[in-house]
Amino acid sequence: MKFKIDENLPVEIAQLLRNSGYDADTINDEGLSGADDEIDAQRCRSESRILISLDLDFANVRTFPPKDHDGLIVLRAKQQDKDAVITLFRRVLLVLREYSPAGQLWIVEPDRIRRR
Repeated sequence: MKFKIDENLPVEIAQLLRNSGYDADTINDEGLSGADDEIDAQRCRSESRILISLDLDFANVRTFPPKDHDGLIVLRAKQQDKDAVITLFRRVLLVLREYSPAGQLWIVEPDRIRRR
């Protein structure tokens, strides 16, 4: 699986994915900081990458239908400091061992992962 990490997430998330054997790059690596969400989504589609973000706009299934993407993962941390977000993301790594978010929207909360 290949991932793209949104600019609103710690870059350490890309490293955690790489350390787990996944291909991961960041919006910042591509020089897309500040780009419109649709541009980010389009880049992910063209590269067959799963987008990981804190941006709730990506949870809007009318704007970003999951079936049109290689996967969308939206993290919903109660606190958005670096440690809280990384801790929440570690839950995703555990689930990725058994499931793929391909064509799905995952909303990751501290007590559950909703898959759509």
